[in-house]
Amino acid sequence: MEERYSKAETLALRRKHIGPSCKVFFAKDPLKIVRAQGQYMFDEKGEKYLDCINNVAHVGHSHPYVIKAATKQMELLNTNSRFLHDNLVQYAQRLTATLPEKLSVCYFVNSGSEANDLALRLARQYHGHQDVITLENAYHGHVTSLIDISPYKFNQLGKDSKKEFVHVAPSPDIYRGKYREDHPDPASAYAEEVKKIIEETQKNGRKIAAFIAESMQSCGGQVIPPVGYFQKVAEYVRAAGGVFIADEVQVGFGRVGKHFWAFQLQGEDFVPDIVTMGKPIGNGHPMSCVVTTREIAESFGASGLEYFNTFGGNPVSCAIGLAVLEVIEKEDLQGNATRVGNYLLELLAQQKEKHPLVGDIRGVGLFVGVDLVKDQQKRTPATAEALHLIYKLKEHQILLSADGPHRNILKFKPPMCFTMEDAKHVVETIDALLTEMEEATGMNTENNASTNAQCKRKMTEGSSQPEGASDSMGHMNGAACRQENGLYSKKRSVPSKRIRT
Repeated sequence: MEERYSKAETLALRRKHIGPSCKVFFAKDPLKIVRAQGQYMFDEKGEKYLDCINNVAHVGHSHPYVIKAATKQMELLNTNSRFLHDNLVQYAQRLTATLPEKLSVCYFVNSGSEANDLALRLARQYHGHQDVITLENAYHGHVTSLIDISPYKFNQLGKDSKKEFVHVAPSPDIYRGKYREDHPDPASAYAEEVKKIIEETQKNGRKIAAFIAESMQSCGGQVIPPVGYFQKVAEYVRAAGGVFIADEVQVGFGRVGKHFWAFQLQGEDFVPDIVTMGKPIGNGHPMSCVVTTREIAESFGASGLEYFNTFGGNPVSCAIGLAVLEVIEKEDLQGNATRVGNYLLELLAQQKEKHPLVGDIRGVGLFVGVDLVKDQQKRTPATAEALHLIYKLKEHQILLSADGPHRNILKFKPPMCFTMEDAKHVVETIDALLTEMEEATGMNTENNASTNAQCKRKMTEGSSQPEGASDSMGHMNGAACRQENGLYSKKRSVPSKRIRT
């Protein structure tokens, strides 16, 4: 494929015409991607990169079945949802069939940000309350209403940037958070923090409209809430007249493997009041959705204000959405997420035993985080090392990102067609690069491996937790036998721009 501009010309034109706050990956040497297929992306020279971060191309880049569905419908009709069309109702029926029964009413929109913005409107209309509880390090979208409830963003604006109606609860992170893996009941402890916020808010004469959380935090550092946390939070929030919004924009549509939605990891006894979805829903086509209960939808309609979205739920978008659901089922992509995800976790667990830089492995399905640390005992974030590793992986034609509050978490969220061979290739490359980094700093890896082996034996003797990966969520760290290692006493100069992925 012949390119209109050279890479240098494309970059120069981008700098001239695109806003400077719109960042690129690998700013010192950005990639120019001209095509993609499956789990691979190709640059203008034809070089192939393994994509480990693209949870938008959910069923694989340029999937022929999805393309065919889009093209076929586009040749016939594309119009707004004020006209009757079978695609809209068929897609709504198919989509809600994946959810608990009470989540039955859809509003189709065009992006995750639009979905979360509408979810806030629904929540505030329901009982007329205004205040929102969000989590530390949360990100829910780029529009003004969502920057207001996204500490990941508003904390960058200064200490006075938090609005009075926003209340921030501790992230339910059992590796770095207030209550860790050695706590007897971290789910209840973190939920009690939300209860305290509600009580304090009510004392000040304010009322809670909603608690919003990603079912698993992505930008917040691949955080998987302990089972039971959402149930208890929902109980407290509903008692205060609020609703529970589950943000599935990053983690829905079978990514966790054993369930179609990540909130289902909490158990069958938990059902949110509103679910938002985006990114993977259209495999790259701009579409999203809010699903809620009949009661909340009728309350929204009772305001007398019509809701209309020009492009939301158009026939082409719905045809694409249906095709994505069909591919997930026909190609058993949920099963693949479980199989490949478990294998990836097993391989990464082996690296944790080998490399002192690896502090924690956590994940479920094809949503996996690797927490890099300078000191395993203190869990000191290895920010520079993580970013250095990301750039080195790019040199090996592997695309991975680092995020979290300290930008030290390696994020795996690849297209769902990711294979065991892909997982093996990535981890082998990470292994070689970590070894190279450790040797460059004179680290005694043999002594560390011996200490880790002793830790593993002690953990096995003193804990009933299974080692290695399982078919459900897990943190592959141990509270006991942490060691100090003094890695990277010399500062390295690496890129440190934060880009949300």
